[in-house]
Amino acid sequence: MDSGNIAWLMIATALVLFMTPGVAFFYGGLVKAKSVVSMMMMSFGALGLVAVLWVLIGASMSVVESPFAFAGNPFGDFALQNTIADDPTGEATIGIAFGATFAIITTALISGSIADRARFWPWMLFAGIWATLVYFPVAAWVWGDGWISMLGEWLFPGSGLEVIDYAGGTAVHINAGAAALALAIVLGRRVGFQKGINKPHNVPLVMLGASILWFGWFGFNGGLVPNALGSDDNTAMGLIIVNTLVCPAAGVLGWIIIEKLKDGKSTSVGAASGAVSGLVAITPSCADINPIWAIVLGLVAGAVCALAIELKWKLGYDDSLDVIGVHLVGGMIGTLWLGFFANDTGLFMGGGIGQFVIQLIAAVGVMVYAFVVALVLGFAIQKIVGFRLADEEEIAGVDATVHGEEGYEMQVR
Repeated sequence: MDSGNIAWLMIATALVLFMTPGVAFFYGGLVKAKSVVSMMMMSFGALGLVAVLWVLIGASMSVVESPFAFAGNPFGDFALQNTIADDPTGEATIGIAFGATFAIITTALISGSIADRARFWPWMLFAGIWATLVYFPVAAWVWGDGWISMLGEWLFPGSGLEVIDYAGGTAVHINAGAAALALAIVLGRRVGFQKGINKPHNVPLVMLGASILWFGWFGFNGGLVPNALGSDDNTAMGLIIVNTLVCPAAGVLGWIIIEKLKDGKSTSVGAASGAVSGLVAITPSCADINPIWAIVLGLVAGAVCALAIELKWKLGYDDSLDVIGVHLVGGMIGTLWLGFFANDTGLFMGGGIGQFVIQLIAAVGVMVYAFVVALVLGFAIQKIVGFRLADEEEIAGVDATVHGEEGYEMQVR
């Protein structure tokens, strides 16, 4: 990799890292005013903890020598001692930093499902253990030569098929969404849980967060394109950038159309959520579908996710900020979409049913594993140290109760 491409990878790493503060702003604006500090701290806490864990053991765990291995040896390159010694160009080390940003934001995404009612340090305990037991191994399964990367060869020998998850439909969004569902079950419903329980306290903050996420997503999807700069053939990079632009744009349209039809009004929060839904859906497929199918994907994801967020009222789980409806559902749509529209291998693009089959197995496998581990871990933390706030603490406000701070200090002059 030449200096220009190394520079691009450094920029992409910074872009993706910036997405976690984007999540903090997005989630922070959606909660009530007396929970905004708590909500943002959960993202920043995950940033601090998971970054350290990734450098210590996570990078080592995310690559396996055999597809039958659960994860890599956590102490095989503890604190990157071997990588630093054998990386004169810095390329491998920067790549590890890039990988850290994915681990961070995946963990931070989960926190939206337990807004307004979770204690901070039990969340930190969950985040550290979940990242170690779930995200690091799943990253190995998907991108580190693990079992998911071998599904095509095992089930359809000689076909050349492989699971497509370019930037994290399974490893990031399905993974986080399934864990979010588990924690929503563990912590139970907020006091007064009902439709319209609370409105976003700061809509401009929501829009700012969504904008930062969209901005950073160009690094998220485009960071690891081989020879992104200075090549005679930059088709892959161009396709990724266009799809990362147009799919969330269509997601905005899909969501606000459903809002208009369902509620009579289209909201700015809906537009922001539609953009995020489109971004989630395009993540696994950004390099492998044509823009026309990216547009249709965005419309479908925006519309379906707008409907999916209503499921919590019918099924009774309290997913505070719709992590399940946006990330689990959107991640599933984007991952399975490839089974039909992936260039050359999708069912409607000259291929057979094989691509859909392996996409489905990968998606369900990650979803079940992430859900079960998060459920067991969440219940254990709740029983041992207490994960959820008492009702009176929740009513008083998480910020004051847990952090001794207020998001907005009002002074009368």
